[in-house]
Amino acid sequence: MSDLQLVPGNSLLTATPEEGRQLAVKLARLIIKLTQPDDEKRRQQRAIYADDPRMLISIGQTVAAEFATIAAANHYWRDQPVAS
Repeated sequence: MSDLQLVPGNSLLTATPEEGRQLAVKLARLIIKLTQPDDEKRRQQRAIYADDPRMLISIGQTVAAEFATIAAANHYWRDQPVAS
């Protein structure tokens, strides 16, 4: 395993939903980098998925899953009580 830090700052806590969404995108990108560590191969693959709507939707689903985890960790931004 590389020295790649998969949870930046070792925390999922964010001040706002916008920061949470940005963190979700970063986490999704880090997983792709971990899965395919070769920069050149990732660049080559970008041309493939950029034109495939199904792959782009899949990327969105990955970010959504990361965001759901971050939102839960933030108690849906602490203004709301945690649902049981």
